[in-house]
Amino acid sequence: MSTLAYDGTAMLGRQLKRIRNNPGLVILTQTMPITMLLFFGYVFGSAVAMPGERYRAFLVPGLLAATAAGGLTTGMLQTSQDAHRGVMDRLRTLPMSRAAVPLGQAVADLVVSAAGTVPLLLVGLAVGWRIQGSVAQVAGALGLLLVFRFACTWAGILLGMLPRNEEAAGQLASTTFVLPLLSTAYIPADGMPGWLRTLVEWNPISAVTAAVRHLFSPGLSASLEQGGAPVVRDAAWPVAHPIAGSLAWCAVLIAVFAPTAVRRYASPVTTC
Repeated sequence: MSTLAYDGTAMLGRQLKRIRNNPGLVILTQTMPITMLLFFGYVFGSAVAMPGERYRAFLVPGLLAATAAGGLTTGMLQTSQDAHRGVMDRLRTLPMSRAAVPLGQAVADLVVSAAGTVPLLLVGLAVGWRIQGSVAQVAGALGLLLVFRFACTWAGILLGMLPRNEEAAGQLASTTFVLPLLSTAYIPADGMPGWLRTLVEWNPISAVTAAVRHLFSPGLSASLEQGGAPVVRDAAWPVAHPIAGSLAWCAVLIAVFAPTAVRRYASPVTTC
């Protein structure tokens, strides 16, 4: 364990330096959620059932959850670059823990994501969203977002090692933009057809979104008129029990993708 901690810390430093040397990607990933908040909140806000501040209050937690899910995309792109530019081959020859490289990448992404959450929260407050939960509830919401980001990053790390070239990985990563659209991050699920509502409610982003809405504003989570998102009748279990559902999704994602990504990294056919 001490070897993993030492090697993982070294890889964490490498990833943070890599991110620092690529400020364009950092700026893009950190400003995109704010851009979407302003665009959806002010352009689409007049066309949905909750115009103005009520829709923006509904939207901010969804964007926080969708941003956390963005770890899937960043994990794929960064891993693909390392895999297909020979960096992983060099790292694999070093006498270090095989889990250190993917772990360092996942933790570095978590650090950057935590810092990037602050501007989105501030802009959300500026456009009318309000935090009404206790300190413990707010801390729980932020912690849940970071755990979900960590879980999604592990999924991205594994998927980034599967395509045969970097271009294919980029194309695969571009398709992940539909995942937040197929969730309750932007619109409620109660008006959707039955089959689509089922798909949306079993999307992990929907569970995290519902949990974050409840933790940040527990008094409003059942009031659609005030920007909340009431749970519809016969909702899927992860949405009906959003905190437990979110934690369950995070546990499943980490349990499945973290060990699989480590084994894939250690395999000599990583870049197939």
